[in-house]
Amino acid sequence: MEEKTMFGKFIAQKRKENNLTQKDLAQRLYVTESAVSKWERGVSHA
Repeated sequence: MEEKTMFGKFIAQKRKENNLTQKDLAQRLYVTESAVSKWERGVSHA
């Protein structure tokens, strides 16, 4: 569980550093905005 949380924090930090919304990142990665949200919350990972 700790790995998912750390991964989510990393994704969120890098996304924010690049001034991207979850929707922006999702579009660039060809995934849903919901997927990005779940990654950041540690619910799921890539």
